[in-house]
Amino acid sequence: MSGSRLVALRYPNRQLAARVTELWDAGDAALPIGPFLPEPEVRAMLDEMRPDRIEDESGVTRLDGGVRVPPETALVMPTSGTSGRPKGVELTHAALEWSARAYARRLETSPGERWLSCLPLSHIGGLSILVRSRLAGTTPVIHDRFDPQAIAAETRTTLISLVPTTLIRLIDAGVDLSRYSAVLIGGAGLPAEAARRAQDAGIRLVHTYGLTETCGGCNFDGVALEGAEFRLVEKQIQIRGPMLMNGYRLRPDLTSDVLQDGWLHTADRGRIGPGGVLEVLGRADDVIVTGGEKVSAPEVENVLQTHPEVADAAVAGVDDYRWGQAVAALIVPEGPSVPTLREIKRFLAPHLADFKAPKRILIVDRIPRTASGKVRRQAVRDVLEASEITG
Repeated sequence: MSGSRLVALRYPNRQLAARVTELWDAGDAALPIGPFLPEPEVRAMLDEMRPDRIEDESGVTRLDGGVRVPPETALVMPTSGTSGRPKGVELTHAALEWSARAYARRLETSPGERWLSCLPLSHIGGLSILVRSRLAGTTPVIHDRFDPQAIAAETRTTLISLVPTTLIRLIDAGVDLSRYSAVLIGGAGLPAEAARRAQDAGIRLVHTYGLTETCGGCNFDGVALEGAEFRLVEKQIQIRGPMLMNGYRLRPDLTSDVLQDGWLHTADRGRIGPGGVLEVLGRADDVIVTGGEKVSAPEVENVLQTHPEVADAAVAGVDDYRWGQAVAALIVPEGPSVPTLREIKRFLAPHLADFKAPKRILIVDRIPRTASGKVRRQAVRDVLEASEITG
């Protein structure tokens, strides 16, 4: 049988890091899965990705219908599309190595510098730290969860990668990040006030832009890393370079939609500023980026609409200082009883990851839709941002 085995790993960060390294040494590929994902999401991911087996703290379960990956594949990283159906981004060892070397060159890292990994390794922003450390011959310091006190006590590292939400929490907690030679910030736009506070605290921020499909960040402070190219087509960002994914796992149809003539067609809007610097303006599709996590608005809507007290619902991202965007929902009640935010969150918990649940809700009489019934996403956002919102 040709190709490499794909092994799903559902472990806390430290165990996940150890097993990924062992799989790579054995010539296998890893599919990282967040240990706290609800079971329905895990099952959907396994059905789509078709790994050989899944491992967690309870043991190893072999799965029927496993399909091997090309031998050059290192990772299949889960990501969500606008439908909420999970996609697996196939990343090769060569692409990950290019990304790691490009990071080191741009950051001008010195021998022996160590990374602190406090983000989930089930996301490329966390897991790529393993690749950079492996290439540099250093051992990263890995935290199983984000803990400001633990980060404040950490003295062995000089590089750290964060998303806006975690950076703001660390600044609020008074953690001294000025000792880091670089604090990478990505996953979503950083509010101007948070950037000002970071500057006042003497933090060397490096703003990164990229996607899971590009092995993470491939643009620092608006300037492409060596070998990466960017262009705008009708204000939408397209990217090419040696860090691009091979494609989406077992989905040639989706792959051909976004990879055309060597260019990755993103759903991000942008513009080119003075000096050719890229400015990212936000998403052009139905994906909300909250705290560095991607949320499919239609996926949340589909589950909300099964609530017995919800007749209709629509979801959008609204500007939020802490989260970048907060998931918010318009809800049309089924009858006189109006569900509360707490009840909505409790209902969604068995079906969706916590970060996908609305942080705010607004009760309305109707949902803005087109004549064909499609949610008018911008209209939903406008209503949410102009109104008093519960949450």
